[in-house]
Order: sequence, then structure tokens, then C-alpha cells
Amino acid sequence: VQLQASGGGTVQPGGSLRLSCTTSTSIFNINVIGWYRQPPGEEREFVAAVHSSGQMSYVDSVKGRFAISRDNAKNTVYLHMNSLKPEDTAVYYCHAVDERGNAIKGQGTLVTVSS
Repeated sequence: VQLQASGGGTVQPGGSLRLSCTTSTSIFNINVIGWYRQPPGEEREFVAAVHSSGQMSYVDSVKGRFAISRDNAKNTVYLHMNSLKPEDTAVYYCHAVDERGNAIKGQGTLVTVSS
């Protein structure tokens, strides 16, 4: 299984971006899929995830600003990022766990929030 992430870019504070993560297999073969991020010089941290049950989870720092959604027909998960702050600047990575419990990591996409 491969994950293809896209949608990063540069945006001003308060702006919005949408990240996409497309799986090479049916998304129904994925138990949980979501996003981590790694700010410059810092450790990677969890951002958001959605389970096959539909349950969603977020790190506290993005609650109310970010939303994760799934498009099963497109085998794609989206991270809608609103009210972006400079501290959201990071490389965002798509991660997944398939139905066999295998962890899968996609390549990163850079998000820069700067005026």
C-alpha cells in the first residue's frame, strides 16, 4: 500500500489549505488513516486521524481549526486546515494502518504559514 500526499504550500496567517492523501488500495482496507507533522527542528507529532468506524481524533492545538474527512469513492482523506498559524508550519505526513495492522507512511508535503 502506498500513500500519496499533496496540497501543501505557503499561506498567510489566518488562511486555509487542504491536504490530500490518496491510497493505492481501497480505503476500505485501511483501519485508520491520518496526518502527522514535523515542525522545523522538532519531533514529529500527531495531528488528526479518522478510523474505519468514522471516529475522528485531533491534537488539542488544531481542534476547531482543522477537520479530517474521507472520500471513499476516491480512496482519499483530506485535512482541511483553517485559521492557520505560523506554528502550524511543518512537513505534514500521511500515515495509515491497514487491516493487517501494518503501518504505512507516505511522503511529506510542506506547509508554510508566513506573512
